[in-house]
Amino acid sequence: MVGIVICILLAALDQTAVIPAVPAIARDLGAHSQLSWIVAAYLITSTISTPIYSKLSDLYGRRRLLLVCIAAFVATSLLCGAARSLDQLIWARALQGLGGGGLMALTQAAIADVVSPRERGRYQGYISATWALASLSDPLVGGFVAESFSWRWIFWINLPIGAAAMWSCQRGLRRLASPARPARPTFDLAGTALLAGTTSLLLLALGWGGNTYAWASRQVVGLTAAGFFLLLLLVAQERRARDPVLPPRLFESASYTSYILVSTIASLVMFMCVFAIPLYFQYARGASATQSGAYVAPFMVAMAAGNVVASRWARRIGAVRPGLLVGSALACLGLLLLAVLSPIAPVWAIVAAMVLTGPGIGCCHISSMMGSQNALAAQDIGTGTGALVLLRSVGGASGSTLAGALIASATTAATAAPGRSFEMVYAVAAIFLALVFLIALRLPNASLRETVHPVAASE
Repeated sequence: MVGIVICILLAALDQTAVIPAVPAIARDLGAHSQLSWIVAAYLITSTISTPIYSKLSDLYGRRRLLLVCIAAFVATSLLCGAARSLDQLIWARALQGLGGGGLMALTQAAIADVVSPRERGRYQGYISATWALASLSDPLVGGFVAESFSWRWIFWINLPIGAAAMWSCQRGLRRLASPARPARPTFDLAGTALLAGTTSLLLLALGWGGNTYAWASRQVVGLTAAGFFLLLLLVAQERRARDPVLPPRLFESASYTSYILVSTIASLVMFMCVFAIPLYFQYARGASATQSGAYVAPFMVAMAAGNVVASRWARRIGAVRPGLLVGSALACLGLLLLAVLSPIAPVWAIVAAMVLTGPGIGCCHISSMMGSQNALAAQDIGTGTGALVLLRSVGGASGSTLAGALIASATTAATAAPGRSFEMVYAVAAIFLALVFLIALRLPNASLRETVHPVAASE
């Protein structure tokens, strides 16, 4: 667990700590255009590589691939810190994402290799708490390092942390059994290329839409159309491939598909809130950027607490469905309160509604991870977890984009009453959580297994 937690810290560090250092990077490298690609390049390549590493780990073992990911992440961190131009930094960040993409999925799958589904939530709670702590502290650390030393140290600090992660994972995961695989394993190169193309085009369309280009522009429409065309080709390829990178049999399980949908929606709603909350306090309450960032802290802490509570409750009762029902209902109630509270309501009331929403979203996150892995056969743990993490990333990108579009659409209303422009964001998010509640109602109340691996795939 020490090695896995350090890997999560690495993955979180370079997603959030670099953001407050962007102005310093612009001053040092003498470039201000395309700065958003410092973050976007990492996001795209890490999302693309996640299911690929997961599939490879099912064939060649989790420990070996995790060590490769850490080594690649550390090596490319050196490149990022040594960059002499913005173009060099963007390309180095893209390469860094290829290493970082495996950290989240492989650590989750490694836990599934050694801990039964009933006990698994306890350890995934540690991961959630680490991620929440990093999300809160990394922007502060990144800003401090950039101001007091140099933005390059944000990347160079990964070297000792990565070395500690490699040492811990090498020792802690060396007893993992090697997976049973065919004498001549095959890899779905065509499916991998189509998956990478589909994800890249759709993420670019989401990132550029409403910002760089209008939603109805030929660039965004063309990217979206091309992305869905490649998606159709991907489905056809995976149906005929001998060993597909995304096996269709995964999605033949109604339970697994439902948990995947819940996970994607929960990530979408979480990023809608993370995007909207600081803007609300800046535009409607006149808070500074630093103050508005601090107001996100109660939401993030409450969400991490929801992860821990839901995982321990599932462990005690032996099922995740009750936690999913309670969590989705709680988050839906909190979002409805945020939508109906008056723009002049006291700040404590807004924060209380946020604290009510956070644990519910946390419950949905941890319950969907535990439930999906419980529905997978042993040979599909890595691939199935990778698919969940991939769609969770797409859901997160969609959430921030959707929130921005909803806020922009209410610009006129915001001029008269700034708080009103955010009501639609919270109302739409509440509808999504109501959908999660309905999905949970239809799920079977399956018991979490007491053993690490199932005999066969469960429905």
